[in-house]
Amino acid sequence: MAGPLAHLKVLDLSRILAGPWASQVLADFGAEVIKVERPGKGDDTRQWGPPYLKDAAGQDTADAAYYLSANRGKKSITVDITHPRGQALLRELVKLCDIVLENYKVGGLEKYGLDYASIKAIHPGIIYCSITGFGQTGPYAQRAGYDAMIQGMGGLMSLTGVPEGQPGAGPQKVGVAVADLMTGMYAVAGVLAAVIHRDRTGEGQQIDLALLDTQVAWLANQAQNFLTSGKSPERQGTAHPNIVPYQAVPASDGYFMLAVGNDSQFRKFCEIAGLHSLATDPAYATNSARVQARDELIPVIERATRARAASWWLEKLSAAHVPCGPINTLEQVFADPQVQARDMVLEQDHPAAGKVKTVRNPLGFSASPLDYSQAPPTLGQHTDEVLSQQLCLDDEEIAALHSEGVV
Repeated sequence: MAGPLAHLKVLDLSRILAGPWASQVLADFGAEVIKVERPGKGDDTRQWGPPYLKDAAGQDTADAAYYLSANRGKKSITVDITHPRGQALLRELVKLCDIVLENYKVGGLEKYGLDYASIKAIHPGIIYCSITGFGQTGPYAQRAGYDAMIQGMGGLMSLTGVPEGQPGAGPQKVGVAVADLMTGMYAVAGVLAAVIHRDRTGEGQQIDLALLDTQVAWLANQAQNFLTSGKSPERQGTAHPNIVPYQAVPASDGYFMLAVGNDSQFRKFCEIAGLHSLATDPAYATNSARVQARDELIPVIERATRARAASWWLEKLSAAHVPCGPINTLEQVFADPQVQARDMVLEQDHPAAGKVKTVRNPLGFSASPLDYSQAPPTLGQHTDEVLSQQLCLDDEEIAALHSEGVV
């Protein structure tokens, strides 16, 4: 294994997205990740299609695109955790691991002897990350939590969508499961912080991470806007609550994103747009003034931008270092020369499909480059390998586990 975490081993008991996203990042960074799945079915997201990965004959494989997005770099083993022998196998594996990731309901693993207290008793140095909807404490601790409901409960949907009073107004969720994804990223940060603590002190610990807590935490400036003013921010479509003009604007042939971040950029925009008087008008010359005058200013800007094609604006504004960009479809994203130059798409060997494409990790390490050698695994692809090479079971013992339905 390559990468900065090649010395770490992870037992991944999580499924769906938040936990698997975290373990995929750890795998990208070089950690050995053993993904534990239910025999015969596996992670729920394997069935979350269409679309499904196609084999060489163009037929659907057993794995949905959703599953492929979050499980690169892992080893898949199937173990029935409700079976005492399955529980015993996992406890033996835990002894070899540095990190456990799980996203069962609070207390859900206790009856299997796989909860933090049970694992700590056999491996005091373990870092045990528990991901739930609402955390290990509080009145909602026993509730299940899913991304869309967390976006609603955590305030994100009150900020996302067309402003009230305009056609199409109403709450909208973000187009990807950002509450899950951000929880996965916080999990990675928390796990690595705990690894540093353990390396200094020898002490393992449990990490309590909730989707709702994460969603509230990354409201960022919008949360601070409320805490500072006492007023709940409202939906503003593509516009920014604290910067103007910073939103999608119309061109003669569609829309583009205009992201003026300071007064100098505003003056440059006005020069290109032929709005010279706006740049020096005290009502618009500073960002604070522009935020106050948003309703009067934006229609003036939009009348100007409608006069030219989006490509003209992008060329002229970019040359003047005024931040702007197209609003791309995913087809356009992956055709973009910058995305292609950065090699954002990986192509890996896959046992069922021949080849599979995924999106690479955006981080690049100069001293410990990442090695994307393992495609998202098929269900149970590495069961026998892990049992034989890591738990030192012989062929007869492994065959018995298969026959009994333990693995």
